[in-house]
Amino acid sequence: MLTYEEITKSEAIKTYIIRADESLGALGYTEHSFAHVMHVAEMAGYILETLGYDERTVELAKIAGYLHDIGNLVNRKDHSQSGAVMAWSILNDMGCDPAEMATIVTAIGNHDEGTGVPVNAVAAAMILADKADVRRSRVRNQDPSTFDIHDRVNYSVKKSTLKINEDKTLVKLKLTVDTKFGSVMDYFEIFMQRMLLCRKAAEKLGLQFKLIINEQQLI
Repeated sequence: MLTYEEITKSEAIKTYIIRADESLGALGYTEHSFAHVMHVAEMAGYILETLGYDERTVELAKIAGYLHDIGNLVNRKDHSQSGAVMAWSILNDMGCDPAEMATIVTAIGNHDEGTGVPVNAVAAAMILADKADVRRSRVRNQDPSTFDIHDRVNYSVKKSTLKINEDKTLVKLKLTVDTKFGSVMDYFEIFMQRMLLCRKAAEKLGLQFKLIINEQQLI
């Protein structure tokens, strides 16, 4: 069986992640390199492990998380679909089991808020992990006077945590926002679709989604 460790050691995949991130950098997007994809992989794994999913499903979620943004190598538009097709080719060449490959590819193809639907547990966990990764260190532009709204919102987030409660009934995204750089309204302006998708993903996993910004519950 193909492992998460094997995927992360692939030099070809590393190259695709680096080059995809370079393309996004040229377009002015936030960081989508190893810090992001490994965070998504580990967080997706944490979600399913905490909810009692079997070890192999957890592993598939981590693989999907690591690969989820390679489609940006092709184009930012429809990157979830192009990334899914790329992942299928890569995984097929690495001898991945077809059923497991289907789960991974489906999750990647459904992670973006424009077209994504949490159709299975792996997709749901990856959506939550991906959309919760909002943080100051993802902003490439270091000149606040030239920030656009995406820069302002990401830079304003000093701390972001995604946690499932002990009763496994709630998943909470808690953000500490420095309103000097971006307001709560700015956050909703660009992330409302993402938060609605997070709510659907949480429901798929039998959880209620809560968004808490500066200790105030907003969703």
